[in-house]
Amino acid sequence: MNDPHASRSAACTIALCKTIDFYTNETILLHMADPSTTSDKVVRLARRKGILRVRDLIEHGIHPEYLRRLCAAGILQRSGRGLYLLADADYSANITLVQAAHRVPHGVICLLSALRYHEIGTQLPHEVWMMIAKRAALPKVDYPRMRFCRASGMAFHSGIERHRIDRTDIAIYGVAKTIADCLKYRNKIGLDVTLEALRDCLRKKRAPIDEIWMYAKTCRVDRIMRPYLEALA
Repeated sequence: MNDPHASRSAACTIALCKTIDFYTNETILLHMADPSTTSDKVVRLARRKGILRVRDLIEHGIHPEYLRRLCAAGILQRSGRGLYLLADADYSANITLVQAAHRVPHGVICLLSALRYHEIGTQLPHEVWMMIAKRAALPKVDYPRMRFCRASGMAFHSGIERHRIDRTDIAIYGVAKTIADCLKYRNKIGLDVTLEALRDCLRKKRAPIDEIWMYAKTCRVDRIMRPYLEALA
């Protein structure tokens, strides 16, 4: 008769050997690759994409260990969990928007961050403001600092523009939609900030009044918006 204890022991030994073989093969493959050639490939990828993630390397058949090596060499720098930047690259002042978009790809840059990007008003937010869908899970982000607001339907999906920042396409609400959002979320950012943004927008002619009015209706703040538009127009 077969000894069941011996069978289980043999099975465990085989499984252990397979595990050891797997990690041994991973190490051998990592060292078989030409380190300089692979490192150059990672650097070129970083210059093309602006920000690197682990999955970017995996998609190109490169072991993520090269991220650690290049960070140790001072060529890359870690920017929060899972994001890597070139240490010598000339990034724009809006790099935090790119980092936020990588962290929360389903969100849209909004409110104070959108005003800052469009150069409306005088606000200098210390956080990235982002709109997410009403039923979306609240993201847990270690960096950059972020503030989230929620919207649904057309109030979330309308007015989105795509802007190219540091070689990355970022979703940002346009000027008119941002003005309407500021009024809708005035309790979060302050009515004084909203009115300053509206005055600056009209003075610089950054958005037609009809377009602001359209988004005010979308956000259901048209009745509140009317007296301000009539007074400032």
